[in-house]
Amino acid sequence: MEITEVRVFPVNEDKLKAYVTITLDHCFVVRDLKVIQGTTGLFVAMPAKRRKDGSFKDIAHPLNAETRDRMERVILAEYERETQRGGARRPTGTQGADP
Repeated sequence: MEITEVRVFPVNEDKLKAYVTITLDHCFVVRDLKVIQGTTGLFVAMPAKRRKDGSFKDIAHPLNAETRDRMERVILAEYERETQRGGARRPTGTQGADP
């Protein structure tokens, strides 16, 4: 499985830095990942749904640490590229995607 596209949508909030949409193998989209500023740095939160009791449950998530680490590296690298470009609210692609 490869992340074939990453689209970053920066926001101006205290801890929430961006919403992210990823495409896997050019055929499966996952929306509403979040780039969050945590106490030890940036991390990626998976899309989640609020339960009736007020807690959150991930809708989609990696099943192992290796996959989570790989996803986080690709997403955070694209987030950094986007913020260095000025953080315009526009989609961006990675891994060979043409502008």
